[in-house]
Amino acid sequence: MIQKRVLVAGATGYLGGYVVKELKKRGYWVRVLIRKPSQKQVFQSVDEFFIGEIVKPETIVGITENIDWVFSSIGITRQKDGLTYQDVDYQGNLNLLKEALKTGVEVFQYISAINGDRLRHLKIFEAKEKFVDELKSSSLNYSIVRPNGFFSDMEDFLKMAKEGRMFLFGDGTLALNPIHGEDLAKVCVDNMENKVMEETVGGPEIFSHNELATLALKAWKKPVKIMYLSDCIRKAIIFLLRTFTSSKTYGPIEFFLTIMGMDNIATPYGNHRLADFFYDRVHGKE
Repeated sequence: MIQKRVLVAGATGYLGGYVVKELKKRGYWVRVLIRKPSQKQVFQSVDEFFIGEIVKPETIVGITENIDWVFSSIGITRQKDGLTYQDVDYQGNLNLLKEALKTGVEVFQYISAINGDRLRHLKIFEAKEKFVDELKSSSLNYSIVRPNGFFSDMEDFLKMAKEGRMFLFGDGTLALNPIHGEDLAKVCVDNMENKVMEETVGGPEIFSHNELATLALKAWKKPVKIMYLSDCIRKAIIFLLRTFTSSKTYGPIEFFLTIMGMDNIATPYGNHRLADFFYDRVHGKE
């Protein structure tokens, strides 16, 4: 079998790092996009580095030369350095897609998020889904992965629990199934191999917000103490932030508060357990 050559953009992020490891474990040749030479030390086994910035198209010319598959998890949670979601999540990925079109890569995989297609009114999803539209309308085979929350996102629960008290909106019965980066990376590579066009992915365990809060408190060996806030407060905060702050400020908060007001249950995959992740975080093992 001819060895596939894969470009990973977003490799210094939570998911991208696991994708690089999974690709190498399966014997693929991997090129990684980095912004500066010092980032090379983050990786143990990479075949080639390409130094450039996705928001500066002149710096990534030729990035997909001799590449079969492109993986991109490029995106920002918080707008900084003068860059917006449109600059990075949309235009940055579009710059990469244009390079991929020049060289005719076999598959372009992009990581959006669960319910992104239903939540286009959120600033962060507006940009992501605008790129999804561009990718789907291109001539390339595409693979869209929509993960549920990462285990790393659940650290917000853990940080709150450290103080011994949790605050939840509503009655805490809404649910989600977050996924570990290593498990998600396996799904991403599987989907590139099998040319799966679109899939929503979550972890093996479904938790209500009450169960998440309890799990986080127990990780710190704290008594279960949960305070419930009216869901009207959540909605009011979103309204006030949109009215009186810029998208740079309200973007990530709008995203978090909106997601916390709905069920987010995806197709379950993987073996990692959130309780183990919380334990390792509390004891400094991960």
